[in-house]
Amino acid sequence: MSTAPGTLDRIREIRLRSVRLPLPTPISDAKVLTGRQRPMTEVAMLFAEVSTTDGLTGLGFGYAKRAGGPAQFAHAHEVAPVLIGQDPNDIARLWTAMVWAGASVGRSGAATQAIAAIDNALWDLKARRAGLSLAKLLGAHRDTVRCYNTSGGFLHTPVEGLLDNADESLQRGLGGLKLKVGHPEPGVDLARVAAVRGHVGPDVPLMVDANQQWDRATALRMGRALEQFDLVWIEEPLDAYDAAGHARLADALDTPIASGEMLTSVREHVELIRAGAVDTIQPDAPRIGGITQFTTLMVLADQAGLALAPHYAMELHVHLAAAYPGEPWVEHFDWLEPLFVERIEIAGGRMVVPDRPGVGLTLSDRVPGWTVADATVGANG
Repeated sequence: MSTAPGTLDRIREIRLRSVRLPLPTPISDAKVLTGRQRPMTEVAMLFAEVSTTDGLTGLGFGYAKRAGGPAQFAHAHEVAPVLIGQDPNDIARLWTAMVWAGASVGRSGAATQAIAAIDNALWDLKARRAGLSLAKLLGAHRDTVRCYNTSGGFLHTPVEGLLDNADESLQRGLGGLKLKVGHPEPGVDLARVAAVRGHVGPDVPLMVDANQQWDRATALRMGRALEQFDLVWIEEPLDAYDAAGHARLADALDTPIASGEMLTSVREHVELIRAGAVDTIQPDAPRIGGITQFTTLMVLADQAGLALAPHYAMELHVHLAAAYPGEPWVEHFDWLEPLFVERIEIAGGRMVVPDRPGVGLTLSDRVPGWTVADATVGANG
């Protein structure tokens, strides 16, 4: 069904669901080994379904790891009523309305992430109305994007497992591999990276991720030691908010520096850009407020000549990466696959951008069993 010319559609209701997705294996990175976090056993998802008086529905999602899921759900439930009766096409205006509805808790963090789920649903709705994929609605530069695997390179995985996972990833058609580093014993990191590089050869793109666990001196020493492995980038070598430290490191090393995934607003990313802190910027649409904010950041990153590698949520980011002028990377995680009916096609080191309308996702029949909270705002709420 589509709206007739000259007819204004309105938002009728918004359904919110808090879902806890269990992970098959507890996940550990450097933050676990340094005692700052516990192993991750689940992902808290926030789903938003925006329905209109014209009978259209858009699906969006956000997420939290280890903590924050209930807060996101609660905040989204509080601010969603300001959208009822509004034109769903005016997405930027609606984003601002939600921000002001919850202004007392700020414009970043859990509040922004709660808004993101609804914002993403509005973009999905708009693309579906147009009969276009999200990538095509935004203006795609490509139909496939480079992709790399992260889930096979966590620190809890022994070296033999890293090699097996590398083989499996490359056989599946993934184009690159990322390894977690930041072990309390630097020699362990170097041995693991050396083993994988030696196993896959010099031509496979290889990245490492320290998850913010090095201080400035350690990051410089490790960065110099890692130069021999011809890495695509060193990710989060320092605290995510240390723009000055990242800038010094970027100047000192030949290996590119990547960061941004932990930041929860465009303004925080701007600090990295202004400081010349990164060569590759890694925004996460669900974390920075949704597609509306992500598209703003893409313009700024392109003007600064940065490479783009969105963090996590490949089901959404494959569309956004396709709309970036420079050749991006998309991170492959299969963790969210049980939530959806559809799968992303991978071949020749690249993800195929789905051509289904919108983001092109349908919730699987397993979602109700993982739902811990469900509320509807609007006509039936």
